[in-house]
Amino acid sequence: MKWQWKLGTFAGIDVYIHATFLLLIGWVGYSHWLEHQNWMQVLNGVLFILALFACVILHEYGHALTARKYGIKTRDITIYPIGGVARLERMPEKPIEELWVALMGPAVNVVIAAGLFAYLYLTSNLVPLNELTVASGSFLERLMTVNISLVLFNLIPAFPMDGGRVLRALLAMRLDYVRATQIAATIGQGMALLFGLIGLFGNAMLLFIAFFIWIGASQESSATQMKNAISGIPVGRAMLTDYKSLSPRDSLSRMAELILAGSQHDFPVIDNDRVVGVVTRDDFLAALTRHGQNIAISSVMRNDPPAVDSYEMVENALMRIQESGVPALPVTHAGQLVGIVTAENITEYLMINSALRASRAVVSI
Repeated sequence: MKWQWKLGTFAGIDVYIHATFLLLIGWVGYSHWLEHQNWMQVLNGVLFILALFACVILHEYGHALTARKYGIKTRDITIYPIGGVARLERMPEKPIEELWVALMGPAVNVVIAAGLFAYLYLTSNLVPLNELTVASGSFLERLMTVNISLVLFNLIPAFPMDGGRVLRALLAMRLDYVRATQIAATIGQGMALLFGLIGLFGNAMLLFIAFFIWIGASQESSATQMKNAISGIPVGRAMLTDYKSLSPRDSLSRMAELILAGSQHDFPVIDNDRVVGVVTRDDFLAALTRHGQNIAISSVMRNDPPAVDSYEMVENALMRIQESGVPALPVTHAGQLVGIVTAENITEYLMINSALRASRAVVSI
């Protein structure tokens, strides 16, 4: 089942809505109905949530368009019940660039809140905040206060909020990037524990936020350590050299034989000593289900996959795997295929290296 739907493409970036967002819409509508027993109030509640998430989308565009300024593309933006996610192809390498990318999201909400405040003030429609609730009161003033809340929430100095990236960027201006990430992640997890402790006394939302921050901080720390571990390693050391290949004229039955005979899942396709495509296991299984085993590999393969030179660094290979969506990329040297590289191979290489370092440390002791 497809769990997200495309809303459109704006400024060259695809925007998606996740299926679980419909649960939020349903919950908001149901809550308003229980409170007011009025369909107009239900519609008002749903429109408010849609307006709020329009602000969230603009927030994500603040990140995406600032990243574009530094030559970083955004794959897409997806809206979830808990907020939005802009998937950048990579994080900025310079701390000052990461700082601006992180700040521009909340800056958008500041601009929206300021614009709404100016309009409400000039039209004399401001009301005391104690007259507002989450579900009732001035529509625009509630939207203004929620944008202010988004700024404050996102600037909490903890991953995966923008404040965590701001903190890491500031630390990285004086410290090593990995060390800066570890400090920022530790602070984030400390805040998660604090929120969790407070949440135990009856605030379920704080418990959820604590879990969200703890996982986000752990993932960011692990990802940064992984990036540091693979830095400076050429692809030739981590690539798979004992591999099988296919011809575009082979049938799916031939790929089935190779998969069953070994552990390789994805295969380069070679024609006249040139890599012309890659067949992934997922594409193979989908085609096998639809068309059977007698169709040619050429109708299933992904044409002209990005190649990686054996002298390139592993981090570049990982980035290309993520950008292309192809799990196994051909590795060439002087135009000739010499191996294939996958994220799993890179992980295994790092695990072996780590084990060897540990064994040498034990021997030296």
